[in-house]
Amino acid sequence: MGFLNSDRLIVGYDLGNEYCQISYAVSEDGEAQTLSQVAGAEVFNIPAALYKRKGTNQWLWGREALRADSEEGVLVENLLSMALGREPVVIDGESFDPVALLALFFKRSLGLLSQISQKLTALMITCATLERGILDVLSRMVECAQLKADRIAIQSYEESFYSYMLRQPKEFWASDSILFDYRRGGVQAMRMECNRRTTPIVAFVEERRFDFPEDALPGWGKDSTRGEEDVRAALTCEKQQELDAAFLRIAEEVCGEGGVGSVFLIGDGFARDWMKESLRFLCKGRRVFQGNNLFSKGACCGMQERILPGEAGMAHVFLGKDKLKANIGMRLLRQGEESYYALLDAGENWYEAEHVMELYIQEGNELALTITPLAESAAAGRSRLVRIALEGLPGNVSRLWARFFLKEEKRLSVEVKDLGFGGFRASSGRVWKEEIELD
Repeated sequence: MGFLNSDRLIVGYDLGNEYCQISYAVSEDGEAQTLSQVAGAEVFNIPAALYKRKGTNQWLWGREALRADSEEGVLVENLLSMALGREPVVIDGESFDPVALLALFFKRSLGLLSQISQKLTALMITCATLERGILDVLSRMVECAQLKADRIAIQSYEESFYSYMLRQPKEFWASDSILFDYRRGGVQAMRMECNRRTTPIVAFVEERRFDFPEDALPGWGKDSTRGEEDVRAALTCEKQQELDAAFLRIAEEVCGEGGVGSVFLIGDGFARDWMKESLRFLCKGRRVFQGNNLFSKGACCGMQERILPGEAGMAHVFLGKDKLKANIGMRLLRQGEESYYALLDAGENWYEAEHVMELYIQEGNELALTITPLAESAAAGRSRLVRIALEGLPGNVSRLWARFFLKEEKRLSVEVKDLGFGGFRASSGRVWKEEIELD
């Protein structure tokens, strides 16, 4: 657990299509801080952009890329969406792999950490969603960047919200917490709730998206010279009241009848001076916080929790949409006594969950798995037995190699190979594959 110390660096990296953010801590229990682009100011957004000078191999990135002369080179934006599209990108007459471009920006931006003397040892990347396509792109990006770090992992925004909350005072866990994220595409609402009737306590996040005008958003990326005061002035009194009333309706709907103790407002749209009635409503009996670097800090906290879980982390298990929501194991004879053997645990990221083992079958030709849902459902806590037939398995005693993993969130894949039985029986070469629906 304690491979990190105060001389090494834990980093949370929020990767979006328009910008990234980088937060860091210098130990597993240190406070997360966010890198600012401007000394003495909270300029956390790093534009996710590259710029190639024509006729040369010179690349600029981030703010410098946006400021460069459009006549002398080519500006490349939307790096993440281009990488997801997988189509080669033609820049200055040359074709480029879009994942390689994303990796170039990723590595250049991490170069900002050079201002900190500690060595990068652990990195958590966080993104809005973690579908199979984006997981593949992020894995290739990390590989292309050739980072020298002991641990690299990926988690979603909703888990970064949960990880951030793990590092907050105990009183924050006495009631639900809500996060409103206002950026292009509308307002994303996340409500984190806990089922305190279970051990460990199950935490989960309910997500909802609302259409919302982009009037309060700064002209970031398209008109980066425009100051905050100009954006504020562009919002007429009538428009401010319209935005305020629209967000009040959302806040009332998400907060429901009560039970919410803390609210987080993140995104540049909330930094404008248009919230009056909506903020007054949110502040009634609740603690309200405003900022825009919660996800990068949460990613940093998430890696800290993996290295050295805190008291709250050990008392809770998070069952977000990217999590395995059932305990999976089997009954085995160990030292002559039958006992439960855990294969995969609820709360693991489904795309990281894997178990490989060797075992013996003394008689019969099947494996029996025990699947116990942990989520808030009618089946929670009730186990079911799933039998996997190994048709054609030769001999009375067999040694098997088995791998258990998930190809999708709710589909368990099982692979079994016959290894024979020492000098008594050679391997038959047989392989069995089974897929089990976990819903």
